[in-house]
Amino acid sequence: MPELPEVETIKSELLPHIIGRRFTGVIVYDAKPVRQPSVEEFRRKLVGQKITSLERRGKYLIFHLSSGDVLVTHLKMSGALLLNPKQTDRHARVIFHLDNGSQLVFTDRRRLGAVWLLENEQAVTGKLGPEPLTPKFTAETLAKRLQSHQAPIKAVLLDQAFLAGIGNMYADETLFAARIHPLRKANSLSPQEIRNLHKAIVDILRSAIDSKGASVDTYKRPDGQLGTAHFNFCVAHRGGKPCPVCGTAIQRLAIRNRGSCFCPNCQNP
Repeated sequence: MPELPEVETIKSELLPHIIGRRFTGVIVYDAKPVRQPSVEEFRRKLVGQKITSLERRGKYLIFHLSSGDVLVTHLKMSGALLLNPKQTDRHARVIFHLDNGSQLVFTDRRRLGAVWLLENEQAVTGKLGPEPLTPKFTAETLAKRLQSHQAPIKAVLLDQAFLAGIGNMYADETLFAARIHPLRKANSLSPQEIRNLHKAIVDILRSAIDSKGASVDTYKRPDGQLGTAHFNFCVAHRGGKPCPVCGTAIQRLAIRNRGSCFCPNCQNP
């Protein structure tokens, strides 16, 4: 968290405000998120550069700059990018000043997020799997990639090298929509189950983007507003509550050290 829908929302809402703008100053309150280069070089090299485009890759935001460099951000568990916040955020880690007087504030309560200034984003994103919302990601592609995986399907969906952008809550939601138990071995799924899973991945992610992401913890959109995707959740973050389909209590178990919520009746192994 934030996952693909939240990062896609941030990208879309930042775009009209930052494209063509130049960095006029960078204030680093906390050096920890600045992974590369040094803080001093990070500030020096950013000032004067123009933002030419902005894209998302998995859970990463990639700011393409006029010099050819890229500014890459990962919000991890509790990060946010706020545009001109009305109040000072005590968790602000880096503030980017733009030439129109705007401020882009990287805030992160848990200090797990990261920023990089690189010549090529592949140094950070190169190992990511396919994007699930592109035409190239088909049910056939998913089937081929699942063949070599014996791990639980929930763990496989969380592997960013397998598929980019899906995190804990959307993995829970897609498995529920496809009626697949999270402990099923990934390579044990039938062709129909794989088709169902592929459709669920695409539908759940697109629906969440339409709802501007899910504000279940610290996620905020650039203007400080919240997303509403969590109002549509069936199992994620709903352990102990009744399943909206059958009324059975939603169970929670740990899979590879990650909490997983599912309906033991609708997702019978």
